[in-house]
Formats: sequence, structure tokens, C-alpha cells
Amino acid sequence: MQMFDLKGHVALVTGGNGGIGLGMAKGMAQAGANIAVAGRNAKKAEAAIKELQAIGVKAEFVEANVLKEKACIDMVAETVKRFGRLDILVNNAGTTFRRRPEDITEAEWHEVVDTNLTAVFNTTKAAYPEMKKQGRGKMINIGSMMSIFAAPWVAPYAASKGGVVQLSRVFATAYAADNIQVNCILPGWIDTDLTAAARTQVPGLNEKVVARTPAGRWGRPDDAAGIAVFLASPASDFVTGTAIPLDGGFSIQVM
Repeated sequence: MQMFDLKGHVALVTGGNGGIGLGMAKGMAQAGANIAVAGRNAKKAEAAIKELQAIGVKAEFVEANVLKEKACIDMVAETVKRFGRLDILVNNAGTTFRRRPEDITEAEWHEVVDTNLTAVFNTTKAAYPEMKKQGRGKMINIGSMMSIFAAPWVAPYAASKGGVVQLSRVFATAYAADNIQVNCILPGWIDTDLTAAARTQVPGLNEKVVARTPAGRWGRPDDAAGIAVFLASPASDFVTGTAIPLDGGFSIQVM
């Protein structure tokens, strides 16, 4: 369908070398978008790049450390240099430490908040001039169920992901006049390398997630493909400032 067609569009996905980031990148590639996978480890991204190229689009690795403001500016510039434009930004890079608040060090707090929240701020600012020049753009930020829920072992993560939702709303209001839509996805329990460790660190987590989720299972990275295509495409031109759960119904079930 034409309203979901991304042919000729370029998407920059931070942390797009695996998990939810790769799931979204694959979805957009299947809709025709060319993909720039941004990260710090080119070797780690090789398999993702090959998988995206096999779909039939241009896909390349762009080295970037999103913790550095200058690196975010350079990342956008390098993407435009290689691909000729930038239509879609996906702020997906993230990290966490799963410990009680009193066991989190100040350095760990800053690592999580800087990766999950400050990087979104810097990367979005870097992408804005290019999208404004083109007269349109799509920005997709990755929050979390912890943007709206809490647990004893997610202090910096929940704080940063709650901030991502509010920051998305701020950018949505700031950039609407430039025909740039900014939205947020709130993944629930998706089976990735990041959440695999949680199954061992949080007793009974797997059983609790399955029991509470109406869909009766954990999510898969590819479950993020459809919502990414929607938010990246003309189909969502009148959707901005939203935070959409991707959780199989986890957030609507009381117990």
C-alpha cells in the first residue's frame, strides 16, 4: 500500500545491530527503506547488515558513540553523505543495570541515563536540520513499559525511559510546524539479549510475564517491525507525540 511505502527513504537506527532495533530495521527494509545501522562495534553489526542487504535494500554500518554530542552530529552527517538524505531516525540504543537503588553507583546512573535519554536528545537535535531542510521527517524513540511502571531494580532505567516519553512530546510540539512527527514505542517484555539476563536475575520473571500477558508469550524482535513501518511512513502523518505500548496487552491486564 502506498501509504506504507518507504522506497527511497533512509532510516538511521541507533543500536540497530540486534534485538528490537534490528526487528524495526528489517520491517522498514521490507517496506523499501535503506538502513544505516549506527553503533560502536562494526564486527557486531556485520550479521545485521547482511540480513538487511538480503532483503534487497542498501544497508551500511555507521560508527558512532551516541554518548558524545559531536559523535551524534558526525553520525548524521556521515549517514547523509553515504545515503544522500535522512528521512527516519530511530533512537533505539539503550542499556541498564538491574539492582536496587541503593546498590547503583553514580557512575552507573549516569551511564544509563546518558545512553537512554541524553543520547536521544543529542541525536534528535543533530537530525533536525536535515529533516527540516527536506520538509518532512519521522523520529521514533524507544521507551519501555518502565516508562509507566516501576520495579525495585530499574531506578536509572525507569527514570531515563520515563524521560524519553516526555522528551518525545517536547520534540513533537517543537517540530510539528516543520512536518516532522516524533513518537515513542514502549516495548514490553521482548525476548532479546538485554532481557535474557533478566530471566536469571529476577526469580520467576518468565512465568509472571507469560501469566500477565494476554497474548500468552514474550514478544519477539520482529513484533516491532509493523509499528516501526507505521510510524516511519506517510500513514502516520497526523500522529505525533504518542507513546504506543508494544507489549501483547501486558499493560492493560490488572493481574
